[in-house]
Amino acid sequence: MASLGVNLDHIATVRQARRTVEPDPVTLAVLAELGGADGITVHLREDRRHIQDRDVELLRRTVRSRLNLEMAATAEMVAIAIDLVPDMVTLVPEKREEVTTEGGLDVITAGDGLCRHIQQLQGAGIPVSLFVDADAEQLKASARSGARWVELHTGGYADANWSQQPLELARLVEGCQRAQELGLRVNAGHGLTYQNVEPVAAIDGMEELNIGHTIMARALAVGLSEAVRQMKQLVSSPRREPLFGEGALLQNPDSVDVEGQP
Repeated sequence: MASLGVNLDHIATVRQARRTVEPDPVTLAVLAELGGADGITVHLREDRRHIQDRDVELLRRTVRSRLNLEMAATAEMVAIAIDLVPDMVTLVPEKREEVTTEGGLDVITAGDGLCRHIQQLQGAGIPVSLFVDADAEQLKASARSGARWVELHTGGYADANWSQQPLELARLVEGCQRAQELGLRVNAGHGLTYQNVEPVAAIDGMEELNIGHTIMARALAVGLSEAVRQMKQLVSSPRREPLFGEGALLQNPDSVDVEGQP
C-alpha cells in the first residue's frame, strides 16, 4: 500500500505572491497531517520563489510524520540539508525559467559531482532519492550513483490523453519493477490528480506518492484536512480494476513495447 506525501509548495506560492506572512505552510502542514498525510514534502528552490529557509527550519521542528526536502544537487543545498537533517532528500533538476519541474534528473550525464553530493548526504544519515524518468538507463545510473531511492516522474502519464495513458502507466509499472530489481526503493509524483492517481497507487512496489497541486486546489473548496483525507483514501485503497478499458495491457505490462507497439 502506497503512502501519501503532501507537497506544500503551492501554499508558499500564494504567500509569496503578496510577500506577506500567510498562508503559512508550517501551520498548514499540521492540517495536512491531521488529514492523514504520511509525510510533508517541500522544494527549497535556489531562487526561493516559494518555500523559504525559515519554512524548512520550522517544518523540521514541527512535522511529526516525515519531512522530504526536494532540492537541486548543489553545494549550497547540500550544506543546508546536512544542517537541517530532513528524513529524506529528493534531488531534482532545476531551471530558473521553468514554472514547475519539467522532467526527471539526467543522472547519466550528471557525473561524479552528483555522486559526491549523494555520498555527503547519506554520510550524514539522510537517505537520498533521485527524481527520474522511468527510463531503463536512467534507473541503472541511479543505482550506480549510490542513491537508495528513486522517485519516478509521472508527468508523462498525467499529461497523456485517454488513449495514451495505458502506455504511460505501463512505462511506470515497468520502471518500478526495474528499479526494484536494481535494489532501489520507489516513490512517484508529478501531475497526479484525484482522477488519475489510483492506477499509480496500485503499482506493486510503489511506496509513496508525492502530491501537491491537486490537493491544494481541492482544499480551496473543502478545506485542507478533508482534501488530504480524500486523497489518502484513494492512495491507500486504490481500485485495482482497469480504468482505461485496456485490461490486458494493465495486467501484463511486459507485453507492451515501450515504443508503443504491443
